[in-house]
Amino acid sequence: MTKWDDYEVFCNVAEHGGFTAAARYMNAPKSSLSAAIRRLEAELNVRLLERSTRAVRLTEAGTFLYGEVRQLFSRLREARDETMSFTRTVSGVLRIAAPYEFAAHHLGPTACRLMTEHPALNIQIDMRYAPISLFEENYDIVFSMVDHDLPSSNTVARRVLSLRRAVFAAPALVEAHGLPTTPAELARMPLIATSSETDWTFQDEHNNAVAIPVTAPRMRSANADIRLQAAIQGLGVTRITATYCQPAVESGKLLTLLPGYLCEPLKIYAMFPSKELMPHKVRMFLDALDFHHRADAAVMPSAYALTAAG
Repeated sequence: MTKWDDYEVFCNVAEHGGFTAAARYMNAPKSSLSAAIRRLEAELNVRLLERSTRAVRLTEAGTFLYGEVRQLFSRLREARDETMSFTRTVSGVLRIAAPYEFAAHHLGPTACRLMTEHPALNIQIDMRYAPISLFEENYDIVFSMVDHDLPSSNTVARRVLSLRRAVFAAPALVEAHGLPTTPAELARMPLIATSSETDWTFQDEHNNAVAIPVTAPRMRSANADIRLQAAIQGLGVTRITATYCQPAVESGKLLTLLPGYLCEPLKIYAMFPSKELMPHKVRMFLDALDFHHRADAAVMPSAYALTAAG
């Protein structure tokens, strides 16, 4: 009889790049994974993995087998998770990747609430900025923050939220450079931008778009907390989501500039591998995230523009 468990072990070793990481993921002894691969190679009469002291890589035969069976086991896990959801017991590990600004300030409360309500659910949230391969890195949800719409891809993408942004500066910086009254006047002030920003777009009271170039900012960082700290220290004007800067504004450490102009909102997308079944824990997390932000929007309505997650 074919030992399908051995095929699943093989897929996990391939997905995680080695026996150690796969054993940690499967919560199984490394020796049992090695034994499973040996059995599978003996059964198929072919070498699937090239092992060295530093790394494990797929052979040509292993690459072919992995490409053929990985989606089968992925669908099997999805079907299992979906069936288990009928018991109303949410368990397992939910793996999420998101940029720091969104993960720390927005995903944290949702994750804590769900883990409190469902003791058997574990959540892993990784802070990531670079593009992520959903298929290769085995995430259940990847959140992305973009200024514009996402390009088409082979993943399922759902816009779940828009966050209002504004420009902020420390009182000392405004005192030194003067209070700007139009976006163009920001050109005489030092700026703090993300790693990829090339311009900031505003909308005036007549809905006219106004863009200013961001070509030589004093600081660039993809990390919102670093940009926030630099702004509080009076090093420049920064554009960040309003909710993230709200505590600093309320304490007087930052001022909100250009209140008569609207910044282009930050669009939040949730991405999943292309699949017919969405695991119950994924749907539940998105529903809880939507509920959390609707509750916040009731308190601070100008900071959110909610998009239905369904």
